Amino acid sequence: MAAARQRGPRGSAVLELPRKPRLVCVEYPGLVRDVGAMLRTLGGEQGVSRIYADPAKRLELYFRPKDPYCHPVCANRFPTSTMLLRVRRRSRKKQQLDPEEQIQPEVQFEMEILGIVTTVYKFQGMSDFQYLAMHSGPDGKQTSMYDKVLMLKPEKEEFFNKDLPLYIPPPIFSRLDTPVDYFYRPDIQHREGYNNPQVSGENLIGLSRARRPHNAIFVNFDDEEVPTKPLDAAVQNWKKVCTNPVDKKVEEELRKLFEVRPVWSRNAVKANISVHPDKLKVLLPYLAYYMLTGPWRSLWVRFGYDPRKHPEAKIYQVLDFRIRCGMKYGYAATDMPVKAKRSTYNYSLPITVKKQGSHTVSVHDLKQGLGSAGTSGAKKPPSSRYKLKESVYIFREGALPPYRQMFYQLCDLNVESLQKIIHRNDGTESECTERDGWCLAKTSDDLRDSMSLMIKQIIRSTRPALFSNTTSSEDGKEQLAYESGEDEDDEEEEEEDFKPSDGSENEMETEILDYV
Repeated sequence: MAAARQRGPRGSAVLELPRKPRLVCVEYPGLVRDVGAMLRTLGGEQGVSRIYADPAKRLELYFRPKDPYCHPVCANRFPTSTMLLRVRRRSRKKQQLDPEEQIQPEVQFEMEILGIVTTVYKFQGMSDFQYLAMHSGPDGKQTSMYDKVLMLKPEKEEFFNKDLPLYIPPPIFSRLDTPVDYFYRPDIQHREGYNNPQVSGENLIGLSRARRPHNAIFVNFDDEEVPTKPLDAAVQNWKKVCTNPVDKKVEEELRKLFEVRPVWSRNAVKANISVHPDKLKVLLPYLAYYMLTGPWRSLWVRFGYDPRKHPEAKIYQVLDFRIRCGMKYGYAATDMPVKAKRSTYNYSLPITVKKQGSHTVSVHDLKQGLGSAGTSGAKKPPSSRYKLKESVYIFREGALPPYRQMFYQLCDLNVESLQKIIHRNDGTESECTERDGWCLAKTSDDLRDSMSLMIKQIIRSTRPALFSNTTSSEDGKEQLAYESGEDEDDEEEEEEDFKPSDGSENEMETEILDYV
């Protein structure tokens, strides 16, 4: 396109605006003397193109692109409607006839629009802390360790046997690269006679107020007696929250559940009753107490019922089951068709832009015991809005669990072969132990082995490529014993190493914190 030289009024120029090409602008935080070196700090043209193709990614700039320990500074992506204009200034000296006469050179400007800029990347954040592989000598002299910790070419065995410190820095040091104001609040001036709430100060960080107690009663396996009624505060809390017919109906439904079955997990309750989670936190301490340790740990037990005195209560015991995965089982964790409850991949790095969707819950809906207003609440009727699927607490043959770690009650294992293992000692129960309850010793291990074999068969049928080697039935039994990771000797060692109350605590911690 030829440069525009047509002048408009008052010296302005008239230019033609092209529709193409569309350009991307990067506001580089530095003086560019070498375009090739500048592009290498951004990952090259391919790296910039890859980032531009994903609107959720931020452009990374590595000031030391060859250093694997270099942490980038990130640029945010913004839409824009600007253009790239090239201006040339041409000056031509006039011929000077009179030596004493000063003649101004003739200046001419040429302008050209090279393209339209639709996207711009701006480096608005601070650079992260940097970690260099350096070693400080006794004299304080710094020595570079890059040639010793980085393998730049094939090396012999001596290279790997060197006695060197580990240089394994984290991928990032700071989650945020933009400074924020904390807005510290001034000390609150209380009236005379005010007493602070009774909260343990151990490891207490960042709480602006004390937790709202839900007044649950916790019982250990070693406690002699079980409570027969709730705390007065729990009664008052529920009476205060129970303000409409929906809440009273939920209370009656939960009472009926505890009459039919005296021991329930919270997930099992959620799968049978549609109730707001916040209201369930107040309702459960009103009707049941919480077992902390023993074979009924993490379960809610009806007031006055002591499962340690009733052998038939063994069907309510809890089983901590985890899907086994690893190369020795024939499939890796990445091949599992079951997702994990928590994953490190959910940890958002500052190189991505993650926008949270709004989840608005009105006070009116919470009072009515219904769900959040909006499209998500309109998909389900109020009677089942908060209900969970049965798979969160029931195990069936031929179906995979929804998560890799599950807490099942023995009565919810709907497989005939598993129920035979549970009822092997019916009528001969003599002692209730903290590890096995009313069941025979190692009953939980036998159940886990059988369930693991069922799950492996399901995965084998859905993904046969993972199991290329076929085995006979006898080999399958050996493989099952191998999968369990224990033989007779190991079982004896495990029996010796068993410590009471050492159950799975990650789920319990989450639930207990709601009632502290």
